Amino acid sequence: MSSITHDRAVRELVAGRTIFEYADELSVEVPTSCQRNGRCHECVVEIRKGMASLSPPNEAESFLRGDFRLACQAEVISDAEDIEFAALRRRPKILTSSPVTENQTLDTAVQERGGKVYYEDEEVGSFRGHLFGLAIDLGTTTVAMELIDLQNGQGMRTCSFENPQRFGGSDIMHRISFDGADGSGELQRAVCAAINREILEFCRELQFSRHEIYEITIAANTTMREILFKIDVQTVGQKPYKSLMESEATAGIRSGTALIENARSLGLLANPRARVYGLPLIASHVGGDLAAGLTALDISADGAETIMLVDMGTNTEVFLRHRGRMMVASCPAGPAFEGGLVKYGMPAYDGAIEKISLGEGGADVRYETIGEVSPEGLCGSGLIDLLAELRRHDLMTAKGVFTVDKRLFELMLVPSHGITFSKEDASNLGQAKAANYCGQLIVMRTLGIDPGDIDRLYLAGGFAHHVDIASAAEIGLLAPVPEARVVRAGNTSLRGARDILLSRSKRRALEKLVCEIEHIELETSADFFELFVDGCQFKPMPERLN
Repeated sequence: MSSITHDRAVRELVAGRTIFEYADELSVEVPTSCQRNGRCHECVVEIRKGMASLSPPNEAESFLRGDFRLACQAEVISDAEDIEFAALRRRPKILTSSPVTENQTLDTAVQERGGKVYYEDEEVGSFRGHLFGLAIDLGTTTVAMELIDLQNGQGMRTCSFENPQRFGGSDIMHRISFDGADGSGELQRAVCAAINREILEFCRELQFSRHEIYEITIAANTTMREILFKIDVQTVGQKPYKSLMESEATAGIRSGTALIENARSLGLLANPRARVYGLPLIASHVGGDLAAGLTALDISADGAETIMLVDMGTNTEVFLRHRGRMMVASCPAGPAFEGGLVKYGMPAYDGAIEKISLGEGGADVRYETIGEVSPEGLCGSGLIDLLAELRRHDLMTAKGVFTVDKRLFELMLVPSHGITFSKEDASNLGQAKAANYCGQLIVMRTLGIDPGDIDRLYLAGGFAHHVDIASAAEIGLLAPVPEARVVRAGNTSLRGARDILLSRSKRRALEKLVCEIEHIELETSADFFELFVDGCQFKPMPERLN
């Protein structure tokens, strides 16, 4: 008898039932707001196995490609093949906090005066008892949110979840392509629906009305921000990779790259007259998420220290300040370190191996999993540990060839659970690593410094927060900065969005700061391709660059 599986839970496969019905039985959280008739397009699931056992996609699913279906429309028509599915509404181990703390004077755009609520000098309604704001870190892979009391600056609730836009591709360029080909705003509606569900959950937990949310700040990379604000992103995917907002600012049509829009026009559930503030872009793919990090870490153009900020993710951004100059670069790393392109790679869910060590000859494999449950695969930090351990024990060459047998394609890691690591996995990780390598190296070289000249290296984001610094440096993922100078800065994107929500002066300072930052396109370096090929190897970055 054939079966249907979700996250190790198994049921017998019966023709005539939809994937949504099985999700109900398996207690899988699949969103919907249209009574399961295919109109809301929220119940997207990934069919990992057994597509042939399902009914063909219908008109309601015409926006989907590949292995994605609407749970309410995908009906089992055959038990000839087992089915495995995964919901896109998952909650990986996402960092929502930042260890950076400081006293902050409240200087909010939203204020209550005489029983009325004002946004700047505009009256937006009567005071209902609360003034709330929402800070959002909108990433390509994950989303983090914090509800803030604007009257005292206190954080009320945080939440995080996987970005449901994954059906449009796992990286920025695929999302741009999808948005252009589809043209119906599916990506925008998907992420707004997910944010709205969390807003309503906040309302339910704290017993307040969504109309008491008066401002939302969005820290996001260029593509994610423009999609949310319903702006065409096709120019971001083509040379010179600039958004329409950046081009208009450069031409003097706009005063800057920050955006302000009404929540209602974007479809976000807040006060009808609430504002949504999109943090300013810096240049090209370097967006408001890195800008938020500069605010969170209180980085300005001044200061004697040489500071580097590396915000690792699907699209890594690198910032460097040295002797009054500031420079940024964007590194299209792709999803390999976040669960994509690696056979047993996975996001930071329960069951992901996050730490791993090998004994001599590769024996005595020891590991730790998130949630302390049985292993299902390796997340980014585990993959970095594995690569470093394979090199330390001379089990793999710098070029990703297994030394025990150069013809060996796949290495068995955890036999009891069938988890392997292959040459193809190593190749994909090498290319993702090379993007990070080139970004850091080229920016340092351009400003004439070596890794040892960096006084402070900030690592931002949840991925970097859990990485073993020594392992990352050994394989060339991070510049060889002395470990004592490396600071795990946490989720600086969310923290920066929070600071901007609470301070108009910081908002103005950031809008000015981003105009002073130089941007370098990595591909314009004469030796970029040579550096990229070298960066694909699992070896440390040179300590001398200049």
